[in-house]
Parts: sequence; structure tokens; C-alpha cells
Amino acid sequence: MNSSSVFQYILLDDHSATPKYQQLANSIIDAVSHGNILKDQILPSLNELSFELEISRDTAARGYNYLKEIGVLGSVPGKGYFIKSTDISQPLKVFLLFNKLSTHKKIIYDAIVSSLNHRAAIELYIYDNDFSFFKKLLNSKKEGYSHYVIIPHFLEGGENAHEVINTIDKDKLILLDKLPTQVTGEFGAVYENFEKDIYDALVEALPRLSNYQTIKIIFPSYSYYPKEILSGISNFCDTYAFQSKIVDDVAKETINAGDVFINLMEDDLVTLVEKVLHTDLVVGKDVGIISYNETPLKKIILDGITTVSTDFKTMGEKTAEVILSGNKEHLEVPFHLTLRPSL
Repeated sequence: MNSSSVFQYILLDDHSATPKYQQLANSIIDAVSHGNILKDQILPSLNELSFELEISRDTAARGYNYLKEIGVLGSVPGKGYFIKSTDISQPLKVFLLFNKLSTHKKIIYDAIVSSLNHRAAIELYIYDNDFSFFKKLLNSKKEGYSHYVIIPHFLEGGENAHEVINTIDKDKLILLDKLPTQVTGEFGAVYENFEKDIYDALVEALPRLSNYQTIKIIFPSYSYYPKEILSGISNFCDTYAFQSKIVDDVAKETINAGDVFINLMEDDLVTLVEKVLHTDLVVGKDVGIISYNETPLKKIILDGITTVSTDFKTMGEKTAEVILSGNKEHLEVPFHLTLRPSL
């Protein structure tokens, strides 16, 4: 087999969010595992890979370096790259299906990859909270994977998601972040308890919340966030005698002294901060702000934004543990309140 014949086994999917270098490496690993590429087989040069696959030379080099790290690939100056070993201890192939690729989802992804530590080939797809695309991706990827790790969040149509998820072999299924009650059978899950988490966080923040009268949750109609968050806030307000309001569009909302705003979307936080700065109200005294999901910038904005956030790194690490152990438990991820001057 000459080096150019290797290209028939290298498949790069433009719809996949998996980095191209990883797709390159995964394709070669898969071909070696199935005996299509043999030991001592000469592989294409970096320039050939770059030209034929329309990728950068750096991407090709990263793919080959990964294969070197796991002992599959060798190289000899002047002769090029060759298959050094066909003894590949990577029997796991994981299909990751995320609703979006945000900073927080990247933390989850990086933690999964780091914790698996070359013990699995990972393919990541993003469906942009679109149920139709979610269904299409799952229906087209029903074969060839040892595990399906799915985050099920949708802008609309999600009420039927369980029907699609229930077609997956439960021995291979791991649900992440959200746990739809209609999914049946025994399967692994690493999830947030959205209603309980926000309720408990607000109870913890009660000493500071007592300076305010109304809790306003910015929850746009186009939000993919679970409505259990609304239930948790409503229960808290009923229990501790706060007024509450669901705000669909913060740009149109009047800001009054005594209001506490809870935002979910990053864009809404920017709009909220801009509106507050155009008033004479003081954040942390007249108006309170609580933001979902910790980011480094929230430590700085307005001298510090109070956040409520799940532990995304732990979520990724626990997911990797479930993949490796075959555990079918449902593991709840810790949720944290970080108090700062905005409340």
C-alpha cells in the first residue's frame, strides 16, 4: 500500500466540532484498528496531508504528534512517517453531542478529554439548540460508537427529545447537564438539579437578599434554559415573601431601587449593566445582580458580579469516570454561590 492510498481512510467532517487534527488522528487509529492500515505502512507527508485534505500544515502536524504520543506513529528523518505499532489500546469511541460550544461547554469538553487521557476517540458535534438538527445528527450516527454523551437543551421542539434519545442503546447512553424524566431504562447521567440548585443558592444568599424586595429573573422566550429554574425561584419567593417577576426583554424593563436581577444569558448581562449605569442607582446597594455561570470577567465587572454556577470541570471529570466504569448511576453535580459586591 503506497502512502496516497491512506487518504481513503481519512474522513474529516466539516459539521463536526471535533478539531480537525483530532479527526485526522481518529481516522488513522480507526483504520489501524480495522487492519486497513498495517504496521510499517508509510503515511503521507505533512505537505501532502495539507494539500489533499485542505487543512493547514500545523493541523496535520498536531494530528501526527498526537499519534506519536500514544505510540502509533514513528518517524525517520529523510524517510517520513510510518505506523510504528498496531497495538492500540483505545477501544472506546465517544460521540459527544452538545447544544452549543460556550466557554462552559469547552470546560466540560476539556475535562472529559483530559480525564480520558488518550483512552478514547472523541467526536464532538454541536446542534445549536435546534431539535431538528439534533434528531438528524443522532439518526445519522447510530453505529460505530461505544458511548453517546448528550446534552439535551432546545429552543423549541424539545418536548419530543426523549423519543429520539430512547432509541439509543441505554448501555451506551450518558445524559449530561439535564435529565429529562421521560427517558426510560438504566443509563448513566451527570446532571444539574436546576430547581433545587437555584433555591438552595438563594437561601444561602438570603442575608444579602433581605436588603431587596423584588427578584426579577431575566428569562427570554427564546431561552433554552430549563423552566425548573423558574420553579426554584418561585418557590423561594413564596417561602421567604419576596415579590417576583419573569422578565422577557431586559432592554424594555424598568429598573427600580429594591430590584434584584438574575440573568442567564451573557448578552442580557451586558444590557442590564449598561441600563444600570445610565441610572443613579448603585449596584449592590439599590439594585442587586446575580449571574448564572462563573467566568473570569465576572470577578471584575462592577467590582465583582455575584454568580451561581455548577462545577463544569467536575461535570466533565465525572462524565469520563462514567464512560470508563460503565456506571449507570445518576450523579448530581455540585452548584456554588459566589458572593461579590453586586449583591
